[in-house]
Amino acid sequence: MAHASDGRSLEFKLPDLGEGLTEAEIVRWLVEVGDVVAVDQPVVEVETAKAMVEVPCPYGGVVTARFGEEGTELPVGAPLVTVAVGEGDAAAEGPVRGAGTGGAEAGTPAAEKKAEGSGNVLVGYGTSEAPARRRRVRAGRPAVTGASGRANGWARAAEKEADAPVRAAEPVDGPVPVISPLVRRLARQHDLDLRELTGSGPDGLILRADVEYALRAAAAQGGRAADQGPGTDREPDAASVASSASSASSGFSSPSPAPGSDGTRVPLKGVRGAVADKLSRSRREIPDATCWVDADATELMRARTAMNASGGPRISLLALLARICTAALARFPELNATVDTEAREIVRLDRVHLGFAAQTDRGLVVPVVRDAHARDAEGLSAEFARLTEAARAGRLTPGELTGGTFTLNNYGVFGVDGSTPIINHPEAAMLGVGRIVPKPWVHEGELAARQVVQLSLTFDHRVCDGGTAGGFLRYVADCVEQPAVLLRTL
Repeated sequence: MAHASDGRSLEFKLPDLGEGLTEAEIVRWLVEVGDVVAVDQPVVEVETAKAMVEVPCPYGGVVTARFGEEGTELPVGAPLVTVAVGEGDAAAEGPVRGAGTGGAEAGTPAAEKKAEGSGNVLVGYGTSEAPARRRRVRAGRPAVTGASGRANGWARAAEKEADAPVRAAEPVDGPVPVISPLVRRLARQHDLDLRELTGSGPDGLILRADVEYALRAAAAQGGRAADQGPGTDREPDAASVASSASSASSGFSSPSPAPGSDGTRVPLKGVRGAVADKLSRSRREIPDATCWVDADATELMRARTAMNASGGPRISLLALLARICTAALARFPELNATVDTEAREIVRLDRVHLGFAAQTDRGLVVPVVRDAHARDAEGLSAEFARLTEAARAGRLTPGELTGGTFTLNNYGVFGVDGSTPIINHPEAAMLGVGRIVPKPWVHEGELAARQVVQLSLTFDHRVCDGGTAGGFLRYVADCVEQPAVLLRTL
């Protein structure tokens, strides 16, 4: 990408992260003011309703300003950083802190000038203007511009919206000794200033235990902001500890008292908000129906044991169920489809991108195994393991969380037998699998204890009738009971 050669400061804005996402939360800055950055170097880690994403900057030069503190929610199109671009790309020759390199100071007209190109911000995505929205306000924090040029550009951008209160930055004397984004999120949810804590970890590192202690201390003092570390000798009462610990364990947002009642209000935001929106849309738009059947999974469990006893990578039960699903979809393609409501057409899809429900600390997510129909049990096992680990670590990309054509939901891991799943819009069906437990079962004319599982299929009644759905579910059950049935489709 060509760089400006007249020493201008270019402003890089939060790009469109795709899939209808309109905002993101700053989790961790990867650069400081004065750092030299190269083209496409990640400058900030943000969290959307779908995933954690490192955002690369399309300009090379010296960072002259950062907009937004960690924990700030920014809309798409809001400024992230300004980069001073010097002549001949001289700024990229080595790391320099505090140097202007011929660039304009933050806050000058040059620093405010809109960037002329978006570059390769994220593969497959471009930039777009953000819709006007109201930002959260934290009262009592004035806008500050430090000597190093760390201007509160976020405040300037916010002032352009007449109805948007400004959440201003505050002076930073040095990096806050916190590594975990979960610790930052917990403190942010309870409006706790990490700069006021003394960490109990190595070299003063602030741990989750430090934040939870501060919250308990604050609860014991009637909600007053905590200003002491773990070394205090003031002990909260048991009721305060229980109340604070309960709220501190929330993985999404801080509950607040409901006006005029004894209840609490928990904002629907982040992953929880995205899930709520999608499930609500599914219920509004899809006329779903559910059918279910009990199946004897004894032979499937024996087949898996035999596979894993032969050496090589272990085969997961989820992978075997996925292989059964793809074989069933090949026989009943009506269920690997979506409905185009505007065109009033059913779109039957040629490839199976199999989603699977995964519970994480951030909430329920549905990673997608691409081209699941072309993978064997070993390949499916490996991909399930990779995506599950990425989901738990918060590293899934938007592309790994979207584009599914059919979903497999193994709710048996929660110790329940049955469910009526809500379809993952805009897909047409979801297969639910309950726990596999010994139950009395008539096997070969005699009563025996067998490994029994309940299978449920929720389907969009627009794409097929009950006969097709029943045929799909019966084929899945037959494969579970007699895995050799799969040999006919291999």
